[in-house]
Amino acid sequence: MTVQLADKPPLPILDSVNSLAGCVFRTGVLLAQNRIHLPKHHVGRRIRFGDRTSSTVYRETVVDRGPTEDPAVLIVGFKLVLVRGRGHTLFRWASILNTPLFVGFPGYVSKLWMAHDEGGVYRGVYEWDGPRLAEHYARTLWRVLALGCVRGSIHYRVLPGVHRDEFLTDPSAFTNGVREWWAPSEPALVMT
Repeated sequence: MTVQLADKPPLPILDSVNSLAGCVFRTGVLLAQNRIHLPKHHVGRRIRFGDRTSSTVYRETVVDRGPTEDPAVLIVGFKLVLVRGRGHTLFRWASILNTPLFVGFPGYVSKLWMAHDEGGVYRGVYEWDGPRLAEHYARTLWRVLALGCVRGSIHYRVLPGVHRDEFLTDPSAFTNGVREWWAPSEPALVMT
């Protein structure tokens, strides 16, 4: 079973603000260099999770970069406080505005944006270059998410040593049968 990093508390506020400011700056550089892309290949795929919920990928964001040296999968889950009904559609549409809050973090590779599941939980399934960098991002993101999320609904898991598409192609190789909110219960991708 893959070692997991999970749910340490959020970073101190000042550390989070500094990390986010650096990320926004680096995102501006990436945009100016045309290195951020929104491929459509995975959009529409449905992923079933161990807690018997499922979500559909509604967006993918990738950054042009060199090869990933120390791959890690990050899964983040959260439930929004006031978003209900048609508000989910508006949230998904407007969520593109959140891109500067993650794409410029050191080690960022890609993100699959997941629509809310049957219980209203949103997920992001990321690939990072460096598990500690992924955890740092998750603990920074927590501060931003907490502004609009149900208290106690923010969670994350980091799985070191695996690429996102490997994880989604054969999740049982990395979850050891765990049936939780973060663990796909069946293959979600077919490697080509």
